[in-house]
Amino acid sequence: MSTFKEGLQDIVAATSSICFIDGDKGILSYRGIDIHDLAEKSSFEEICYLLWFGKLPRQSELDQLTGDLAKNRAVPHEVFALMKSFPKDANPMDVMRTAVSALALYDPDRQASNADANLRKAYRLTGQIAGIVAATERIRHGQDLMPPDAALKHAANFIYMLTGKKPSATAERAMDVALILHADHELNASTFAGRVTAATLSDVHSAVTSAIGALKGPLHGGANIDVMRMLLEIGEVSKVEAWLKDSLASKKKISGFGHRVYHTEDPRATHLRTMSKELCESSGNGKWFEMSRLIEDTMKREKNINANVDFYSATVYYTLGIAVDLFTPIFAVSRISGWTAHILEQLGNNRLIRPRAEYLGPQYPAPYIPMTGR
Repeated sequence: MSTFKEGLQDIVAATSSICFIDGDKGILSYRGIDIHDLAEKSSFEEICYLLWFGKLPRQSELDQLTGDLAKNRAVPHEVFALMKSFPKDANPMDVMRTAVSALALYDPDRQASNADANLRKAYRLTGQIAGIVAATERIRHGQDLMPPDAALKHAANFIYMLTGKKPSATAERAMDVALILHADHELNASTFAGRVTAATLSDVHSAVTSAIGALKGPLHGGANIDVMRMLLEIGEVSKVEAWLKDSLASKKKISGFGHRVYHTEDPRATHLRTMSKELCESSGNGKWFEMSRLIEDTMKREKNINANVDFYSATVYYTLGIAVDLFTPIFAVSRISGWTAHILEQLGNNRLIRPRAEYLGPQYPAPYIPMTGR
């Protein structure tokens, strides 16, 4: 057996042509294209095409995909009825996990598992997860659900269904870039969970449900929630220095810093920092960015540790008026594109994922002790 590594750190568990990361150089690319180019020049719809089909689309191909995604946003009314029966204080990730599992029961391709059917499921899930997150917020506040607007692109439609208002160009672009930046990240915990489930030849919805379950964990998808709660606890720019000094002295973990893969700045944080500054200042909430920047500068100076993708995404979402406990579900609104790309790739050249464990129990053969002797 190969050498054991706790948490499978740096263990190569699969081959993939979807995402490349160089943590030492701060490189992230989708299908070989640098994330900086994609964030500056692309759209979420284009990223979906790139991840699913392996290349950037021609205009006609992008138009076709954009239309197909828009036509597949509807969530069955039975699933909405189920969601309305949930406790109003339910964790939004629990709501999403259960709703996505329920979607499988009503999917037009539920009996099919061929490549074309699975791709259609990817289209539907990408639109439906956004609708589920938006509905979660509106249901718990007793608001009417907003039907999707086929004239709006994915990012704008999500904000519209969530808030009931069409977003400004700045807000739409901020959400679009955030979706691009979160779309894929190689074999992270949720993607790996999805691939493991897909490798058993289970269905796409089961694999995505597995991924959502992994994403719920605070060591994976919930860090930006902790970042925003930290900023809200501090409250004012003038209190940052003392709060951070006390926290570091007591060895309290500062959320939004460090990454298992990146040993330099997370390239996604580069763009989210800029977006945070623009949104906070334009909305009159500049203090959130000022506080974030002060914390980041201190952490780099005192601990030589960089901000990760979660640190500035917190203030981006908060300034867009999104409830803090929806930050992780919004991660899934984006990552569904990467999850389904990996699921399709896994199924295209499948082998059951079945690792071994290093046994540390009693030495074999251990004696069986009869009941009278125990």
